[in-house]
Amino acid sequence: MKKGLLILSFALVLSACQKKTEEAPAADAASAPAPTAAAPAPAAEPTDEERARAKKQAALDYATMEDSYLNDPKGQWAKDGTASSTFGETSANGASDSNKPKNLVGKPDGRQWTNDHQDMGFDTLEVSFEKPVHATEVRAVFDAGVEAVSKLEVKGADGTYTTVWSGLNEEPEDQRGPRSWFVRKFEKTATPVQGVKITIANNIDNGYKVVDAVQLVGE
Repeated sequence: MKKGLLILSFALVLSACQKKTEEAPAADAASAPAPTAAAPAPAAEPTDEERARAKKQAALDYATMEDSYLNDPKGQWAKDGTASSTFGETSANGASDSNKPKNLVGKPDGRQWTNDHQDMGFDTLEVSFEKPVHATEVRAVFDAGVEAVSKLEVKGADGTYTTVWSGLNEEPEDQRGPRSWFVRKFEKTATPVQGVKITIANNIDNGYKVVDAVQLVGE
């Protein structure tokens, strides 16, 4: 009887040892680090042909955008303009006609207003329009200094000004074409608008600010 119990005890001990031996690899597998995913291959550099095509596509996108602005049936161009400064006005000979705000009249045509400050203070330009409208958008055509625009106001038929946007203009100079369009949309004005005032912070974009035209959109 004792011999039988001894054999049974030995069998139980042997079975327990075998069980631990079988479980050990599973524990090792659980603690093993997961295989690292292979890093994605670096993107191939564009070919000269692909760069040339991308440049042409950007030029086409710019032309399409500009054409939609120039031929917008709800848009009208300034009929006159004034400004807080004009390039050359502090010189002995005064400002040249080629830099005066009267050049802001009409569509973009290469005749421009240029301010008299590069990095100091603020400048403003004001334009008026033939037909008062409930405005929804203003577009200004810059040859230089578009990033310096800091405030946009519209002038009602009663002469009051309303600020429709102010802050830091985060739209950079457009490299796709010869001009940069400053474009701001806003809620339709409750009363008709007949003028626009644009404020420029000169130190934001060092250099003279050059504007060709201003467009008011509304109906």
